[in-house]
Amino acid sequence: MPAAHRQDDVLVLFSQESAPGTVHTVNVGTGPLEPGEILAVARGGARVALTAESLAGMRSSRSVIESLAADSKPHYGVSTGFGALATKQIPPSQRTVLQRSLVRSHAASSGQEVDREVIRALMLNRLSTLATGRTGVRPEVASAYADLLNAGITPVIGEYGSLGCSGDLAPLSHCALALMGEGRVRDADGKELEASAALAAAGLEPLELQEKEGLALINGTDGMLGMLTLAIADLHRLLTVADIAAAMSVEGLLGTDAVFAADLQALRPQPGQAESAENIRTVLRGSVLVEEQTTGEFTRVQDAYSLRCAPQVHGAARSTLAHAEHVAAYERASAVDNPVVTPDGRVESNGNFHGAPVGYVLDFLAIAVADLASMSERRTDRFLDRNRSHGLNAFLAHDPGVDSGHMIAQYTQAGIVSELKRLAVPASVDSIPSSAMQEDHVSMGWAAGLKLRKALDGLTRVLAVEILTSARALDMRDGGLHSSRSAPVSAAVRAAVRSVVDGPGPDRYLAPEIEAVYRLVADGSLVTAANAVLEAPLH
Repeated sequence: MPAAHRQDDVLVLFSQESAPGTVHTVNVGTGPLEPGEILAVARGGARVALTAESLAGMRSSRSVIESLAADSKPHYGVSTGFGALATKQIPPSQRTVLQRSLVRSHAASSGQEVDREVIRALMLNRLSTLATGRTGVRPEVASAYADLLNAGITPVIGEYGSLGCSGDLAPLSHCALALMGEGRVRDADGKELEASAALAAAGLEPLELQEKEGLALINGTDGMLGMLTLAIADLHRLLTVADIAAAMSVEGLLGTDAVFAADLQALRPQPGQAESAENIRTVLRGSVLVEEQTTGEFTRVQDAYSLRCAPQVHGAARSTLAHAEHVAAYERASAVDNPVVTPDGRVESNGNFHGAPVGYVLDFLAIAVADLASMSERRTDRFLDRNRSHGLNAFLAHDPGVDSGHMIAQYTQAGIVSELKRLAVPASVDSIPSSAMQEDHVSMGWAAGLKLRKALDGLTRVLAVEILTSARALDMRDGGLHSSRSAPVSAAVRAAVRSVVDGPGPDRYLAPEIEAVYRLVADGSLVTAANAVLEAPLH
């Protein structure tokens, strides 16, 4: 059974493809994590272990912090307050209290609980930064963080609280609070309880933070990076499903595959477009229904844009995704903290915690997601209009008038598409000042990540309705599931759909059928079904 999460009262499923079960332990060292390692910990429950190199690096940088702690000069985060209070020097006797107070006061989230996988990704990303040796924490702090992940203890964090600068302060503070044995958490079984009780049950001791350590635990872009990493994995799968859906719609609407020819696509050498067109050609290969359109008395010269231009739109989304992957790779290779301990032993303030790079691409992906869904909905609508469906029953109804067929399924798509357009409005341009104007420009990257997660869920549902509709149309067009006129790939996808939803007939309760196909899209089953009849997998 695929892992699940609930976001804004919407259930989202994730495939084992996105949660590799083969990775049992992720070694966290001084270098960047791989995306698959983040997915393995966030979704697959993999354990983590710190490398000897990372422990040595942390010991070295900690010695720098300890020397500054004894210095009579003020050093930000070591012997001063934070943010707008950075001018106040704190005496040594109060510095443990300072770190504890920082974490408590910043653990100020509110609203609906954030999904477990997001928090685990956030925690792993923060652990990776600690392991670089650039934050100045003791190795014991990173080890305690790793123990929390390995015990499956996940802090309860509300969706509101992070402005994306200085990083994801409130979410990360809840994680640091749990290390201290305070706040609410969920254990490995999902039960909510006090952190102190969860630590005790796991055989762990609360951590007392020393100079700089509270600050080092909360000052990074780890949450928004975690959401970006998860979204990239999901969108890879959904883009393949979008190509399958487009091809099945071309076939079901008796369209032409001529426009997807490789030489025509090469006239505009966008790499994402070429990949999408190749997928569509592969799905349509061997379709008698498509071939008949070129050999009969009537040859359709052009199809509607939602069919003909699918590689261009899907390809643009693929290129956007490729850009997001570059940004994510740079961010995974970063050591985001303020101040930071440099390799030559300096402790320097900086602005690397600002989430703009990640926030921008989270918003950019939301735009692409909305457009993918918009095109899918337009293809679905063509099936339902007998003036454009080329011989199919109105609304694909069994007995039009008595039955309504998929009329309202398209309404569902339309409602989601409208919501996705609203979610495509960028969060990253909506800066708002905080901390007495010290933090006077923020990224809103955390908010961009949360809305992208909801948008991806919407796209999954829209594609599910298109697949459900095109499968029904092909059954009606093709004389049933076992006819030989469909392409082998689309027939395999239809068989997967028919394993959970009956074929055409009088009107039935439609919501469970949409949900069943939604699950097939979300857990990767439809892509698996398509690839099972191919020598090489779809892109």
